[in-house]
Amino acid sequence: MSEPVYQIIGDSADVAEDKGKAYQVGGVQIAVIRHGGRLYALDEFCTHADASLAFGPVKDGCVACPWHYAEFDLETGAAKSLPAVKPVRTFPIRETVDGRIEVAIGSPRECGA
Repeated sequence: MSEPVYQIIGDSADVAEDKGKAYQVGGVQIAVIRHGGRLYALDEFCTHADASLAFGPVKDGCVACPWHYAEFDLETGAAKSLPAVKPVRTFPIRETVDGRIEVAIGSPRECGA
């Protein structure tokens, strides 16, 4: 298995705790969310009604859709509550020592539903 190829997408300071930010990387819309001091990257849009998860509330390891409150696991992308039943993809993400965010879009993780 090959190593993921990371791309710099922004500054770590731009994503506050329990908040998200939308990015477009290589034609893919993603939400980057900080929770528990860690960054997560997942598909930006809810699989139920296409609302941006970058603006949803974050709690207990999940992000909720801001429209209908379907919850998605930040680690696996699994849909944890209705009305969503399909997962979102998650992507490898890391912070560099100089405060940058890097994500590997070409390497979506499998959903651990």
